[in-house]
Amino acid sequence: QVMLVESGGGLVQAGGSLRLSCAASERTSNYYDMGWFRQAPGKEREFVAAISRNGIEYYPNSVKGRFIISRDNAKSTLYLQVDSLKPEDTAAYYCAAEIHGMGSPIDSYVYDYWGQGTRVTVSS
Repeated sequence: QVMLVESGGGLVQAGGSLRLSCAASERTSNYYDMGWFRQAPGKEREFVAAISRNGIEYYPNSVKGRFIISRDNAKSTLYLQVDSLKPEDTAAYYCAAEIHGMGSPIDSYVYDYWGQGTRVTVSS
């Protein structure tokens, strides 16, 4: 069974940075798209970033210029560098992987595997 394990979350002041990691139990080169989503209490899960197998990156306007996604297939790890954090970035962050190469990487329903989440809390 494929496992994705996130780490790197924590409590940070506004303006601070974190680097989230997502370690996969198998080679990430097996996946087409990999992505990050987040869910704040009482809100729906939302797209944060995605990266295709050939390195194309996708971001919503809310994080563009502040977040950077990357994948290291040699280490079977997905990363999310989050800078200039704002209190509204507070959420549980989930990584996801998609194996079929179909659909848009910004849509959560295309992903086949999910991690358990890592929590990011940004204080003002």
